[in-house]
Amino acid sequence: MRTLITCMGEILVDFLPISEEERIAGFTMHAGGSPFNVALGLARLGCPVAFAGKISSDLFGRFLLGAVQSEGIDTRFLLPSDAPSTLAFVAEENGEPAYAFYREGAADTKLAPGDVPAALFDETAILAFGSISLLRGTTPQAVLLTGERLKGRALLLFDPNIRAGMVEDDAGYRRLLAQLFALADIIKISAEDLAWLSPGLSPQEAAAQLATYGPALVVITRGSRGAMALGSRQEWKAPVFPVQMVDTVGAGDTFTAGLIASLAER
Repeated sequence: MRTLITCMGEILVDFLPISEEERIAGFTMHAGGSPFNVALGLARLGCPVAFAGKISSDLFGRFLLGAVQSEGIDTRFLLPSDAPSTLAFVAEENGEPAYAFYREGAADTKLAPGDVPAALFDETAILAFGSISLLRGTTPQAVLLTGERLKGRALLLFDPNIRAGMVEDDAGYRRLLAQLFALADIIKISAEDLAWLSPGLSPQEAAAQLATYGPALVVITRGSRGAMALGSRQEWKAPVFPVQMVDTVGAGDTFTAGLIASLAER
C-alpha cells in the first residue's frame, strides 16, 4: 500500500531580514521554497514525506541538504547538480512580503523528465507540486510529466503559488497552469493568486471556474477571512482564530501541509 507523500519543485535559500531601528540591518539564512516548506510541515506532523528535485553541490546547497536531512525528509528523489543554488531575499513592503530572487541557471530549474526516479512513481501516494519551479528550465516539463504518469495512481495536489513579477511568458505560463489544473485532484490556491488568474471575479467566481477543470476539491485561503473549499456539490468555510501576526512567509505552505496531513490520516 502506498503511503509516501512526495513534494516536488524548488528548494532554495531564503534570506530573511534583520531589522534594527526600523531599517534592514542584515539577513539570516533559512532553507525555503514552497514545496520544501510543505515537506517540512509534513515531516514535523509525523508524515512519511520525500522531496523531489535538484539541489546544488555549492555552499548553499550543502546547507539546504543538511536542513532536509535534519528534518527526517526522504532524500532519495533529491538529485545533485553542479549548477548554483537559488537565493531569495525577503523584505516587507506595505505589510506584505516582497521577494528578490536570484535563480538564473539554478539547480532547481534543471530537473529533467528522465531524471525522476522510478521509485517515486512506485511509492508515492500523494504528490504536491507548484510554485516557482514552474517558471524556468526543464523542471516545469518534469513536473507536468510526473503528474501525468501519476494521474489516477496517486492523489495530486497543485498549489500554483504565483509570483507574478517572475512570469516572463504570460501566455505560456497560463497554458501550463491550465494543464496542471486539469491534472489536479485538489487545487489549493490563495485569493491573491485567483485575482491574478481571473481579474475582476470574486474568489468564489474564480474558484468556480477552476472547478470546471474537474478537481475533487478547490481550496482557497483568504488571509484573515479564513479558508473556503468547493466540492462537486458542496461548499465549506473555515474561520480563523485571532493571532498576533508576526510574519506571513510560509503561511500558505503551512496550511497546505496541514491539509495534506489531515487528508492522509483519512
